[in-house]
Amino acid sequence: MKMSITKKSLSWLCFSLLWVGCSQRPQNTSTEQPQALETDFITLNPDTATVKQTYPGNIEGLVNVDIKAQVSGYLEKIFVKEGDYVQKGQLLFKIKSEVFQEQVSNSSAALQAAIATHASVRIEVEKMKSLVGGSVVSPVQLKTAEANLQAATAQVAQAKATFGASKINAGFALIKAPVSGYIGRIPNRVGNLISATDATPLTTLSDISTVYVYFSLSEAEFMRLNSGSADRTAKINIGLVTADGQQYPENGKLQVASGNVDRVTGTVSIKAVFNNPKRILRSGGSANVVIEESLSNILLVPKAAVKDIQDKFFVYRLADSSKVRLIPIEIKAESGDNYIVRSGLKNGEQIAINRIDVLYDGIQVKPKIKTKS
Repeated sequence: MKMSITKKSLSWLCFSLLWVGCSQRPQNTSTEQPQALETDFITLNPDTATVKQTYPGNIEGLVNVDIKAQVSGYLEKIFVKEGDYVQKGQLLFKIKSEVFQEQVSNSSAALQAAIATHASVRIEVEKMKSLVGGSVVSPVQLKTAEANLQAATAQVAQAKATFGASKINAGFALIKAPVSGYIGRIPNRVGNLISATDATPLTTLSDISTVYVYFSLSEAEFMRLNSGSADRTAKINIGLVTADGQQYPENGKLQVASGNVDRVTGTVSIKAVFNNPKRILRSGGSANVVIEESLSNILLVPKAAVKDIQDKFFVYRLADSSKVRLIPIEIKAESGDNYIVRSGLKNGEQIAINRIDVLYDGIQVKPKIKTKS
């Protein structure tokens, strides 16, 4: 009985202490509102910006021709020097042609003999035709003579073809420029044996009145520029920076060099076409293609106002009751000290441009609206 009274006493004591503690907590705890932070904000309005992207490229001439011999022989003469500019049809090389001239002479003689034989057989046929009517010559003999005439006619045609081929071969001994352009390296010297099967050409001829600068775009960039997803308000300018760092004075145009995406690199080959009236750009050189887009009706946010969290971008937007909300945004490109916004923000919204390291979602602020400079 004594033990039971003790347990009841302890239970009543614990309950009393708990009730007193709960009833007195509001009197001992002070709930203080955090002081609102003075924060600068800007209002987003439609803006303009210029975006530049640079891509390394390789230069090729409008036409790059490997000059090769079509007949074999010893190189007799070289009429040009490396780096010379030549016109279409200009003589470049000469291969010793005595053997080809002999072939022309032989084929010419064979043609003359075939023509003489043809004339003789034709006369014989005409004579037999007059004798067949008097039964001096049989019809079989006339048919035989006519067959011989057909054979002689074929021999004349064959001799003419051989003569023509020999003249063509003789002409191949003189190698002329197929296009206008600049002469490349000449590896052979006078006296070298030249063959039509040589892997190394006699020289390379480049027409550089217009040049192609080949470079690569990522699949996403290619689709944006070529499939209509680029900004309708964008004005695109194609420039070139030469190997010495100078801006090339001519603007270019983009053309697709390959319609396929490289599975290994995920890029598409593009060529920029540039006029080259002063022959400054040379085939085989290198340069940087600069794609400059002038964009309008876009939203810009300062880079200092953007928070990068695990490769994702966020800004603090001013919400109701002067509280800020941390919202994600998508970045389209960079332009100087600003980001161009793809999505996440709207015209007229206000974002914080300072204190982003101490702000957090839902904090009360004292906004100060700044004019965007």
